[in-house]
Amino acid sequence: MQNQLKSEASFVGQGLHSGAVVRMVVKPAALGHGIWFHRTDVVDRDPMVPAILDAVTPSRLCTVVENADGTSVSTIEHIMAALAGCGIQNALITIDGPEVPILDGSAAPFVAGFLEAGLEELSAPVRAIRVLKPVEVREGEALARLEPADMLEIDFRISFAEKAIGTQTRRLNLANGAFVRELSDSRTFCRQSDVDTMREAGLALGGTLENAVVFDGDAVLSPGGLRHADEPVRHKMLDAVGDLALAGGPILGRYTGDRAGHALTNQLLRALFADPSAWNEVDCGPQTLGKLPGVGVHSGDLPAKRH
Repeated sequence: MQNQLKSEASFVGQGLHSGAVVRMVVKPAALGHGIWFHRTDVVDRDPMVPAILDAVTPSRLCTVVENADGTSVSTIEHIMAALAGCGIQNALITIDGPEVPILDGSAAPFVAGFLEAGLEELSAPVRAIRVLKPVEVREGEALARLEPADMLEIDFRISFAEKAIGTQTRRLNLANGAFVRELSDSRTFCRQSDVDTMREAGLALGGTLENAVVFDGDAVLSPGGLRHADEPVRHKMLDAVGDLALAGGPILGRYTGDRAGHALTNQLLRALFADPSAWNEVDCGPQTLGKLPGVGVHSGDLPAKRH
């Protein structure tokens, strides 16, 4: 079984880095369609951009996909995480700008929009990517690894000098709505020094204290503080779910990230698929289906609205 939207889900907001207001509509799509973005503002070249691993272009601040004509969509990690967390594998996403709206900085508004639009289970089988042996990539102190497991599990560690963040670790299996309950409302975060540097470079123009958690030493500058004591590491796990969704199907394996970011997770997927002995594609039986993210997700899984 896999989920499909019953109707369209619309979102309007600013891009985190561009600051531009964008309208985005996520539409139901046929089985086998996959996830595609349609840039409705592009008329002089191919406006269709696939949300797949091979379309990812280098970027450290966010995940960007680009087609052969140079049409791109950036900051896709939160919408991809929401789709994966709701078990949606086919959708057409129309967007009238180059960057997905940041909304509140988490994936929760996207999940809420999908649940409001309605999900229906399809009888078609789900093809999953099973990890057969450990695959690991490193860059400096950062590490990303995939190894065999019966379901998608994520084990993440971060470490920052800022006392308000420090070292955080968390482990979670993503079965039965765990993404929606435990990760979906965790917001993107940064240090005040990062904000200053990015804005000098013309980035983070749409960032505010309302759509990102900003830290300065031992202080949390964003109104209302943290949604979870370990919100930063939860958000890193959310990002990983979105980046892993670019594999083209659910992953059956354990992902370990230590200070890993978008680029390293993308390198990990490329390393996995470059080794035919490290993975295979399987039809999920009833027992495996019950362990996939998105199975049985409902509105009651959404974290209580926070102010």
